Amino acid sequence: MDIKSRKRAELKYHASRYGIGLLFMLPWSIGFILFVLIPVCWSLFMSFNKVQIGVGGFKYEWLGLRNFRDAFLKDNIFPVELITYFQQMLLMIPIIVLFALLIAVMLNQNFPGRFIFRALFFLPVIFATGQVLSELFLQGVGDVPFLAQYNLEPLVQQYVGPQFTETIMGILERAVLILWYSGVQILIFIAGFQTISPSVYEAVRMDGATPWDSFWKITLPASMPFISLNMLYTIIDLFTFPLNPVLAHIKDNMFKPDTGYGYASALAWIYFAFIFLLIAIVLGIFGRKMKRGGVRR
Repeated sequence: MDIKSRKRAELKYHASRYGIGLLFMLPWSIGFILFVLIPVCWSLFMSFNKVQIGVGGFKYEWLGLRNFRDAFLKDNIFPVELITYFQQMLLMIPIIVLFALLIAVMLNQNFPGRFIFRALFFLPVIFATGQVLSELFLQGVGDVPFLAQYNLEPLVQQYVGPQFTETIMGILERAVLILWYSGVQILIFIAGFQTISPSVYEAVRMDGATPWDSFWKITLPASMPFISLNMLYTIIDLFTFPLNPVLAHIKDNMFKPDTGYGYASALAWIYFAFIFLLIAIVLGIFGRKMKRGGVRR
């Protein structure tokens, strides 16, 4: 068999082997290109332009990096909201993951009515989403009454300083979110605990290890991949929060005549860059820890 015939046979073999899989991926690929890739590229293009809506459609005026510079030099609201929100989320993310881990450890134990308690912690994920969550917060359901009742702001300012008071108070006001936004993380941790063989716990129990020792030596190291996954999920979930002030500021600038879609797109890409950087840091930290600890994903 000559070289051309051999290449033709290999191509036919690979086409028959992978063709069916690629055919099943075709609807997703078309949807991704039409509804994700093209809008993202268009948004990036608009971020370098001043976009105006005229009679004939969109009109573009090339500005280069001016929109990005204006976001930090002329906009007095966006940098403050961005930094404040990131400070709050950087504290809330580990709190939510730690809360989910502790609840998952308790719900993983054998006790009567365990299924009911698992369902109760997951119910807010079903009901408190999107417009429902926005309406609940507008009605004051997400507020914590004792903050105003006991006037905790002067006390927080006294112990943590005025520069961190707004961040700490923002987290305390969002304490309800810790419960509402931990259902998926709890399920992921519970599923992760099922991957640990019960024989391992039986072996260390026979060696005299306490439940506290089992948690630190077995449960926690084996949960590192799931902690990393929950950190990423929580980051994306919180930074797409419906009442996010940064997203609200971006939406407001979309319809202003002096800013429009171009400036709003630049703000969105700056916001995305910060989130992407945070995700990269989390992946880098947990990737090194899992490699050092010998944990494979």
